[in-house]
Amino acid sequence: MDPMNPRPHLQTRALRTTLAALSAALLLAACAGPSASTSASASIDPALLDAAIAGPQRGDKARARDIYRHPKETLQFFELAPSQSVLEIEPGGGWYTEILAPYLHGRGKLYEAQYDGPQGVPSAEAQASRAAFARKLAATPAVYGKVVVGTLHAGQFSGFPADASVDEVLTFRNIHNWIKDGQIDANLRAFYAALKPGGVLGVEEHRAAPGTSLQQTIDTGYVTEDYVIEHARAAGFELAGKSEVNSNPRDTKNYPHGVWSLPPTFEGGDVDRAKYAAIGESDRMTLRFVKPAH
Repeated sequence: MDPMNPRPHLQTRALRTTLAALSAALLLAACAGPSASTSASASIDPALLDAAIAGPQRGDKARARDIYRHPKETLQFFELAPSQSVLEIEPGGGWYTEILAPYLHGRGKLYEAQYDGPQGVPSAEAQASRAAFARKLAATPAVYGKVVVGTLHAGQFSGFPADASVDEVLTFRNIHNWIKDGQIDANLRAFYAALKPGGVLGVEEHRAAPGTSLQQTIDTGYVTEDYVIEHARAAGFELAGKSEVNSNPRDTKNYPHGVWSLPPTFEGGDVDRAKYAAIGESDRMTLRFVKPAH
């Protein structure tokens, strides 16, 4: 028995109870969805999304970031429907997976592509993160049992079909890494190929001030909107909309450790931690692109 957790059977019982409640809430929300619409199967379901965001699979630490990440408003902007097939790129610890998996569980499909980097060999840190992500999925099959995990390497997906077969590709705060690795264009072309005609690419990324150089982007993690739009268009995408839902005017973007000075990373440790906590998470662009339907 774990001395820090003397009654694990009670926690397990509680989790089962709350998961059953989540399943019931999701079923009720699905039944109460926008059935009057002739395109209901392709429409976002706010009640179902609320149930997924409020579900017990999300811990307090994840919920505390909602004020910065605005998951409901972001996914509504991406026009995410519960009947869609969705490909999330590089899920990390699974912050968005915790919302996407239950939302898509009943009628949709969720694929997760873990990014291998240009060398195709994940770092020790990445391997540890992937192992933790696998444990998360395995521990709660009622929520994550239908999630399919694959990889993205050198602009190629493996582990699931990705040839004009998904409705949406979503990426959250990853583009700066692909720029650093020289993989941005290959990855965008892979996203384009994976999407059905008319499909959506949803992008959330740390936003740099206009005129920020490529080297500054690599050093700080902040990317200009113009850069993302230019490279997405070069891959064939059309810009369908911008949202300021994840903007943060308090973010001055001039910190010793770049964007990683801010929460949740706090790379500077306790140095100016209160100042960075007051700023909050980074100023972010939120962009919706589409693959032309023709």
